[in-house]
Amino acid sequence: MLALRELRNNGVVKNGETQRTTPVAADAAGAAPSRAATASAQDGEQHGTRQRVARSILDHGPSTAAELADRLALTQAAVRRHLDALAADGVVEAREKRVYGSRGRGRPAKVFALTDGGRDAFDHAYDALAVEALSFIARAAGGGERGAAAVLAFARERARAQGERYRHRLEAAGEGAQERTRALAEALTQDGYAAMARTAPGAPGEQLCQHHCPVAHAAERFPQLCEAEAEVFSRLLGTHVQRLATIAHGDGVCTTFVPSAPSAGHRPASSPVPETPTTATPRTAGRNPA
Repeated sequence: MLALRELRNNGVVKNGETQRTTPVAADAAGAAPSRAATASAQDGEQHGTRQRVARSILDHGPSTAAELADRLALTQAAVRRHLDALAADGVVEAREKRVYGSRGRGRPAKVFALTDGGRDAFDHAYDALAVEALSFIARAAGGGERGAAAVLAFARERARAQGERYRHRLEAAGEGAQERTRALAEALTQDGYAAMARTAPGAPGEQLCQHHCPVAHAAERFPQLCEAEAEVFSRLLGTHVQRLATIAHGDGVCTTFVPSAPSAGHRPASSPVPETPTTATPRTAGRNPA
């Protein structure tokens, strides 16, 4: 669709930046721009703002119109117009806002999340290749349980190497759960996961939120990718972690709960991440790997 192609062509639009339209030059006689040229410039500005709205949802996860308006310095009416257009193009969809704890009176707030097609518009072009490669690994190992074990071995090696790149950053952050979780979120963000850490609602600990997953489609088919990632998070953070939601399972955000106190037998990694993590089993699903 047109909107998805435009997002692809635009590349990654940094949150907070305003796309500038190219001024329409007057003709040789100094006449004012034509109506068609003016309309074209206005359309370009509208598309640029629409892309900022989509990028803000990608970076921050499912958002209300009020949250988007505040982030982008727009009116709620303007945001709703852009959301309606994005929804019509299949880029975003409305969902009921998830409420933690008891729900108050009144109707729940509506949030807007990117659809699979909306995520594809950013950087999922190589995801099909990942699925094909993992499928080949599973077949080459004999399929069935052997194939699943081979995919898990690959996923663990990939996650181990990723965790090794993050280890020094987390060591410098100290041993507190909050400091290490936030350092991990910063490292993940640099790798394209649009991650953030915040105090967990209703429980002592932190919540690690990944608003984007570059391999979401592959993880939907092969949950071993989520499983291995959570194992390395546990090793890096020195505590049992619990996956509450994943993009691969249709949630708007990958959410991981990190308890504030280290678990028995867990210590923050101060040496290279081991090749065989011990916090999950090969049978573990993507949502709650431990």
